[in-house]
Amino acid sequence: MAKSSRRRARIIALQALYEIDASGHETAKVTEGLLQNAKLSDENTQFSRELIEGVIKNIGPIDEEIKKHAPAWPLHQVPFIDRNILRLAIFEILLDNKTPVKVAIDEAVELAKAFGSDNSAKFVNGVLGAISALVTRK
Repeated sequence: MAKSSRRRARIIALQALYEIDASGHETAKVTEGLLQNAKLSDENTQFSRELIEGVIKNIGPIDEEIKKHAPAWPLHQVPFIDRNILRLAIFEILLDNKTPVKVAIDEAVELAKAFGSDNSAKFVNGVLGAISALVTRK
């Protein structure tokens, strides 16, 4: 599977999580609306759906990890985009266990560079670096 198509699936997941977080829109409607227009393969559509549903289902424990590893930043003060990039990556690293840790971090940093502020990539990398120290798999 091409890296760019996986990244596209992550971008769709990020867009969904951002919209759900920022607007409170219903998860299923947001997900289906974005996936309908995404032109992803069936495999990547499923990957994107799993990411969205996994983050939403585990948002409490995921947010606790963010609070623990970014104590200087109250969660509500972390920009929406950074918060949702972190949620996506933390789900992949700590809960999903299908993506190599380094890949999950690299992908999150690339998303932060593409969609976040000038400081987003450094912030995301720092938080995920601390979280990855908890993980024994590569």
